[in-house]
Formats: sequence, C-alpha cells, structure tokens
Amino acid sequence: MIKKILSCFAVLLVAGATVVAGDVDLEGVKCVVAPKAATEGKSADYKDGKVYFCCDGCAGKFAADTKKFSTKANFQLVATKQYEQKGCPMSGRDVNPETTSMVSGTKVAFCCEGCKGSVDKAEGDEAKMKLVFADKAFAKAFKKTKKAE
Repeated sequence: MIKKILSCFAVLLVAGATVVAGDVDLEGVKCVVAPKAATEGKSADYKDGKVYFCCDGCAGKFAADTKKFSTKANFQLVATKQYEQKGCPMSGRDVNPETTSMVSGTKVAFCCEGCKGSVDKAEGDEAKMKLVFADKAFAKAFKKTKKAE
C-alpha cells in the first residue's frame, strides 16, 4: 500500500515539475556549462528563475561554482524569456529601440551609439556576452519578466 501511495506521489511530483518547466521554451537554448542542448529535466534555481543543463554533471559543476557560469546563466534567463531588457547594459539608462546589436543570437538595445559601439568592437561572442550579461551589466539592464495572471 505504501508503495502505491509513494508511486502516486512521485507521478504527481514529476507532472507538477513538468508543468512548471513547460512554461519555458528551450528550443535552441544551450546548457550553461557545456555547448549542448539544455533539457527541461536538468535545472537549478537562479535569480528568481531557472537555468537549464544538458546533464546532472553540468548541474553539479554549476552548483559548485555559480559565479564562474553567471554570464551564461544570465544570458540563458533572457534567452528563455524569464528576464527581459529594461535598460542599457552599459549605462543603465533607457534604451533607444533603433540602437541594437545581436549578441549570441539575442537582440540587445542600447541607449546610444557609444554603448552599442563598445559591444560591437568586442572580439567574439564571449567578449560581447561578458559586456552585456555579466552580473553588473545584467543588474542594470534586465528584470524578471512579469507573468500574466
């Protein structure tokens, strides 16, 4: 009898977790640690959202040193639409919707051509990501998305 109750509880727990994770579209989203596809079943709570991994090993590496992976985790929060841009990542000021640049396939707006130019001049996606999605820039520019009730 106890096995049946525990089995039912496990099914409900998995179903509940699937519903919560189902709010996030992971198509094209990469693991925060390894360059592989992220999966719904492997996640961790991070900044009032969830970050997703390809395997338990990557989840463990993230848990052991969150700071090391914070730039990619912040990027993933935006890529999964859990966070949205509210300001310029360089200055924190209001953005000009006509002053944008692509950073790792994500459109990012800036307040002026100077801030945009700083990111555009950076060599490679990793350098651009650090300028836009490192913790300090992320705190200035991105806020938790408000869910429709």
